Amino acid sequence: MSDVRPGRLKIYLGAAPGVGKTYRMLDEARRRALRGADVVVGFVDCHGRPHTQAMLDGLEVVPRASGTRRGETYEEMDLAAVLARRPQLAIVDEFAHGNVPGDGRNPKRRQDIAALLDAGVDVITTLNIQHLESLNDVVEKITGVPERETVPDEVVRRAWQIQLVDMPPEGLRRRMAHGHVYAPEEVDAALANYFRPGNLTALRQLALLWLADRVDEALQEYRTQHGIGRVWETRERVVVALTGGPEGGTLIRRAARIADRSAGGDLLAVHVARSDGLAAGVSHASLARQRHLVEDLGGSYHSVVGDDVATALVEFARAENATQLVLGTSRRGGLARLLTGPGTGETVTELSGDIDVHRVTHERAGRGRLLPSRRRTLSTARLIAGPVAGLVLPALLTLVLAQLRGTLNLTSEALLFLLTVVGVACIGGVVSAVIASVTASLLLNYWFVPPVGRFTLDDPNALLALTVFVVVAATVAAVVDRSLRLSRRSARATAEAETMSSLAGSIVRGEATIPALLERTRETFGMESADLVDRAFDASGVTAVPAGPGAYLALRGRTLSSSERRVLAAFAAHVGSAVERARLAEAAAEVEPVKAADRLRTALLRSVGHDLRTPLAAGWAAVASLRSRDVAFSAEDRDELLATADESMAKLNRLVENLLDLSRLEAGALTLNLRPTSLEEVLPMALTDVRGVDVADVENVPAVLADPPLLERVIANLVGNAARHTPPGTPVLLTASTLAGRVELRIVDRGPGLPEDGRERLFEPFQRLGDTDNTTGLGLGLALARGLTEAMDGTLTPEDTPGGGLTMVVSLPFAARTAAAEPAGRNARGA
Repeated sequence: MSDVRPGRLKIYLGAAPGVGKTYRMLDEARRRALRGADVVVGFVDCHGRPHTQAMLDGLEVVPRASGTRRGETYEEMDLAAVLARRPQLAIVDEFAHGNVPGDGRNPKRRQDIAALLDAGVDVITTLNIQHLESLNDVVEKITGVPERETVPDEVVRRAWQIQLVDMPPEGLRRRMAHGHVYAPEEVDAALANYFRPGNLTALRQLALLWLADRVDEALQEYRTQHGIGRVWETRERVVVALTGGPEGGTLIRRAARIADRSAGGDLLAVHVARSDGLAAGVSHASLARQRHLVEDLGGSYHSVVGDDVATALVEFARAENATQLVLGTSRRGGLARLLTGPGTGETVTELSGDIDVHRVTHERAGRGRLLPSRRRTLSTARLIAGPVAGLVLPALLTLVLAQLRGTLNLTSEALLFLLTVVGVACIGGVVSAVIASVTASLLLNYWFVPPVGRFTLDDPNALLALTVFVVVAATVAAVVDRSLRLSRRSARATAEAETMSSLAGSIVRGEATIPALLERTRETFGMESADLVDRAFDASGVTAVPAGPGAYLALRGRTLSSSERRVLAAFAAHVGSAVERARLAEAAAEVEPVKAADRLRTALLRSVGHDLRTPLAAGWAAVASLRSRDVAFSAEDRDELLATADESMAKLNRLVENLLDLSRLEAGALTLNLRPTSLEEVLPMALTDVRGVDVADVENVPAVLADPPLLERVIANLVGNAARHTPPGTPVLLTASTLAGRVELRIVDRGPGLPEDGRERLFEPFQRLGDTDNTTGLGLGLALARGLTEAMDGTLTPEDTPGGGLTMVVSLPFAARTAAAEPAGRNARGA
């Protein structure tokens, strides 16, 4: 199927559950079917909403695949049937959905959709903003509801089209109040929790900002493909140029204020790492502080390589579609500007075109070095000024000395001419020095060496003077030229070190993923694109360097200099290392389940050796004593031995049941009988073996959807664990409350508590964190409690008890919950 055109994916992205994603998706399906497209519905969940259900009328629906797991009947999309049908367009709801395991199906629905796309079938699907991996923790902080089913942002960004489905918070709340989203009995709880106006406003803003970034990426790609260099002012982007100088903080704050004037404005700071201009006299410590300031203000920091600062700044600004460019006024003094010509600010202004340039004054303006180092050994201005000075300065000196004739002797006059020649050599180099020395020697010979008024070049002394002038001037010029070359070489090495330091910093900050490194490389060298390829190739405008075995880093754009290629090779080495790390991480991920199973087996064998043998030994001893004919036991003794045997066998039975249930949970073979269950039904049996438990507020909570025997075991395990850690004489507290369509059962102890870093290990099998008595069991109680709770669509989380101790929170859904009434939680995916 290599000749099949891959299908296109369109995603209806919802700012919140209930905004109408599924309805909009089906509306498009109907319109495309009316235009003659071959459309089928692979899977759509209408959540019991009649308006959405009506949109299926007239559409072909592929029958779902059904099965039974843990006593529940489920339905999933029949991928094989949709592939066999091979439509032009498939409608598949809930992109983030996790498939029920079994029958060889993919773990995630997005993998089913990927299979359809590979087969050339276009797909339209839906997704809520809380399912995006990058926003998952932010949404949880806003709503207080964890979302377990997430999708990597990169997978969503690869979609052909993403269409936002949005609604003002009050409009969505009115829809809910009218019963268009959830069942009437769930509306009040939903409006008071997940769907508060503030929550909905925040979710809406998250969706808009995320999609704006996606639109930005598409726009940049379009501009690159079509070679568009003009600025499109679709979004305010402010670029601030940093030199590492003391004025950096002032420039950053000014640029941030400009960006803040426009909602959604971006702040980008850029430093040109090079051998002249902004890179001269750079302070790495200052750059590091300025980088932190930019990031604190919500901006991003960038480092680029460029031989010409002004050109590099403008090219970067155009590549980022910047609308404004902020840079400081020159730190050079008036004499430096006179000698070296226009500075970076003037040149940037000339090159900026439709980019607004802000030149910000600061206290360091005009206080920089006299002659900054340049890309060439000498600047263009000095190359022109040198020969001119070699002709003009000796002539001006001649006019001055002619007015002072008789005041100075010939030796003094010769020294003044020599000083002029040395000055010209410092300005213009060797060529200028030779011109100045010849000019000065001839003028000295004609105007000041007797006989005055004519040349005496046949005199050996005159020839010696001319030779000395030329040699001294050439020597001084050569020394100056060599010093400038060494300075430039040192500055280039410094620039390369800055660039590599920036790369290393991005790796330390966690930006070492392959796409991030490729983008950093493209940005640093100012190229159009950067990609990893499996072979080297020669093409116009493409630079390729090795990046590890069988991999090459290919950059498309301008031709790089030899020094830039050297830096690029170092970047390629880092990219190659990232590729190798990714391969090793993938291999380690494949090995991890085997290692986990081995650890589990080792822990099991270590624990079983003692914990199973103890009740066996006690029961065996009691039975052996009863069978003995050597001792005559009284009735009381016989009852006590029988009670010991019975208790030992009961303990052994509980341990074996825990082991079997844990293995069934891990294998997905535990059978569930979910039904409406009240807490008053299960608490008496769950608390039989534990004394000192205070129960409060359980009468007024609604029934939960649970398996009664399993819920009983969960509560018994948690209460027993709490009793072991609560000081003697202090009761364990058990309370219940409701939140967002769920019942929360809290088991509170007053023990030593548990630090944050130990809370996840708390639920690992064979762990006894904080237990000093290792005879109390295999350490399966909490692991089994969490497994059983999650099997019943619940959660089990630890919290700190105010005043000391640990609180275990069991959250289970209301029994009255239906597919159309889930206001929050991991299935909150309503259209």
